[in-house]
Amino acid sequence: MSVNGANPLRDAQDRRLPRIAGPSGLVIFGVTGDLSRKKLMPAVYDLANRGLLPPGFSLIGFARREWEHEDFAQEVYEAVKQHSRTPFREEVWQQLVQGCRFVQGDFDDDTAFETLKATIEELDKQQGTGGNFAFYLSVPPKFFPQVVQQLKKHGLAEKAGSWRRAVIEKPFGHNLESAQELNQIVHEVFPRDEVFRIDHYLGKETVQNILALRFANTMFEPIWNRSYVDHVQITMAEDIGIGGRAGYYDGIGAARDVIQNHLLQLLALTAMEEPGSFHPKALVAEKLKVLAAVELPEDLGKHTVRGQYSGAWQGGEKVVGYLEEDGIDPNSKTDTYAAIRLEINNRRWAGVPFYLRTGKRLGRRVTEIAVIFKRAPYLPFESGATEELGQNALVIRVQPDEGITVRFGSKVPGTSMEVRDVTMDFAYGESFTESSPEAYERLILDVLLGDANLFPRHQEVELSWNILDPIEKYWDEHGKPAQYPAGTWGPVEADEMLSRDGRSWRRP
Repeated sequence: MSVNGANPLRDAQDRRLPRIAGPSGLVIFGVTGDLSRKKLMPAVYDLANRGLLPPGFSLIGFARREWEHEDFAQEVYEAVKQHSRTPFREEVWQQLVQGCRFVQGDFDDDTAFETLKATIEELDKQQGTGGNFAFYLSVPPKFFPQVVQQLKKHGLAEKAGSWRRAVIEKPFGHNLESAQELNQIVHEVFPRDEVFRIDHYLGKETVQNILALRFANTMFEPIWNRSYVDHVQITMAEDIGIGGRAGYYDGIGAARDVIQNHLLQLLALTAMEEPGSFHPKALVAEKLKVLAAVELPEDLGKHTVRGQYSGAWQGGEKVVGYLEEDGIDPNSKTDTYAAIRLEINNRRWAGVPFYLRTGKRLGRRVTEIAVIFKRAPYLPFESGATEELGQNALVIRVQPDEGITVRFGSKVPGTSMEVRDVTMDFAYGESFTESSPEAYERLILDVLLGDANLFPRHQEVELSWNILDPIEKYWDEHGKPAQYPAGTWGPVEADEMLSRDGRSWRRP
């Protein structure tokens, strides 16, 4: 039973039944990192607090810290108190802490993995986990192969009569070749259906609502095609810089960090055909068709842009440029902004450009999908009556202020016939009494249930790199990124990219 009496994580087949995980446990590698502290451990507690984990659920942390079990339990406790989304309840905590354990060691430490194996066996007996464990690799990508191979070496990747699953955070490789190599390594250890690649955007309610919007309503599908859609803009903007992530970010950049996974997944969900069902294989099949049909522009110089933020005043404070950030090579060519124009070569979307952009130190934090429709072919109004009238648009706001906005023309009150743009707005927070689960909460539960609907498969990852690799290669061979002042909406070259097509970026 949920804390607030309303459970947002219901069974897909029967909305009256909660989706409750069976006997199981979770091992987090890299448990001392920010992701674990701010997202993973609080999500585990919130699931327990909602009554969606079994009473004997177990949580094992693996890291180099010289901690005892009690030290780890205290770390979990503090993370829960600071970052959980449901109220703290002592009885829930006392039940959860019974299954908390810690294993100290490095990823090349055979003794540590033998200790991990013994710890899992102990929890099987004491907590009744049934041998079912998911291994969450919250570690830098370079350690993925080593951890996976250690799990195989010490007999942790499989257990008769039980399931063992691998959960891997992005980025999954840094190009097509490395992604293929990593897929091969992981699939040699874990069955394909037991590998869960986390893209936390797919766990967001508003992203899942793309499918509901399109396929649960008859009013949108007839105009969701090249006959009526002029273009689509997909934006993920951040108003912060790289913070303390120089070691990770430099050499990766905005395109690899965001476009290759988040934005191409949003493109696939926006453009895909209706699946035969919501079974993972049916969803993946339709997304793969879209990604395989993506066509790069002939002139990458005119239809792709990369940029770096420069120092400026933002939000009332002076911020440094990317090249002045601590730990960044002053000659770095890493992009903090990326914009690309893509087309989808199929009957539904032929000729419709999809503009994808992402960046740091932009005007505000926002993620949205904007479907911009063609203008009416004929307007039976006087020439001055529609001067301020723009194009109809449907905007899906992924974050923040999750919801949907529709822009259309309406008559201005008065005696004359004047038409002006107005918006009709749907906001999640105002329309539903149920609270939306945090993305990691939903995704961790799906891992424990073996539900792969919201997880990209290896073919999707490889097709996405196949799209991005030629762009990255072109950028590597052609000069440095364009500069843009922090707090703006990117380099002027990005505006020029759209103006050549007679279009302009939305200002969210």
